[in-house]
Amino acid sequence: MTPTEGTSTQGQKYLPDLGLSRPSTARVYNAILGGKDNFEIDRQAADVFLANLPQAREIAWENRDALIRGVEYLTGTVGIDQFLDIGCGLPITPNTHEAALGLNPAARVAYVDNDPIVLAHGRALLATGHSSTVTTADLREPQHILDHPDITSFLDFDRPVAVILVGILMHISDAEQPGRLLRELMDAMCPGSYVFTTQWPDTGDPAQAALSRACLETLGTGWKRPLDTIRGQFDGLELLPPGLEYIARWHPEDPAAPVPAVEDLQPYQRAMMVALARKNA
Repeated sequence: MTPTEGTSTQGQKYLPDLGLSRPSTARVYNAILGGKDNFEIDRQAADVFLANLPQAREIAWENRDALIRGVEYLTGTVGIDQFLDIGCGLPITPNTHEAALGLNPAARVAYVDNDPIVLAHGRALLATGHSSTVTTADLREPQHILDHPDITSFLDFDRPVAVILVGILMHISDAEQPGRLLRELMDAMCPGSYVFTTQWPDTGDPAQAALSRACLETLGTGWKRPLDTIRGQFDGLELLPPGLEYIARWHPEDPAAPVPAVEDLQPYQRAMMVALARKNA
């Protein structure tokens, strides 16, 4: 996501323009992961990340691993078969729908991103038959997402939905109130729905500061936040065990799995945290 304001034919305020004079979050993330759907300016931004934090690629892949484990847990253990993946970025295998379909061939995934290039690539690589669709929209306008005909015709909001917000809330400024946006989305979901997020905590770790610094320098967004602030985003929802936790220590699919001590984590493993919450009423 970028802070550039434009106007789409659908009246959205936040869709970025199509110029390549600045990097985009989706394309920089793709470049860090080693993908090919990016441009020179995005690769230059990726180099800034790697200069600030040499393990930036490991962080990106750990974030990807969290996404897949979260989707597999929600599909295989919880039984969710509808996903709204906002800020999905450019296709990198495995994708959300591949993880879900591997456990439930009837699963459906609605992808949303504010980068129009994601739409162009996604329609070819993500929108596969009746299992997934791709829509251009922005998290900053949740009602537009909820009312979008491509979403309402694809997902049944009278049944539980898992809202996926992986690697996106840190790009929403405090003034834009990421917690409010999360709750607006979840207010529209029926009981039994879930929200799954990965975010940048602020515990004083140097890796967190380096990640935020590189993001602000290249993209103009990317804020780490205190743990209590992140937990506050889930007010009114049940934050499920083990709560807000480092990705390497988050194993709801196997509560008996050995959990490494925080001090034993590699520096890159202390850069991001994950949380899963349920709407009960």
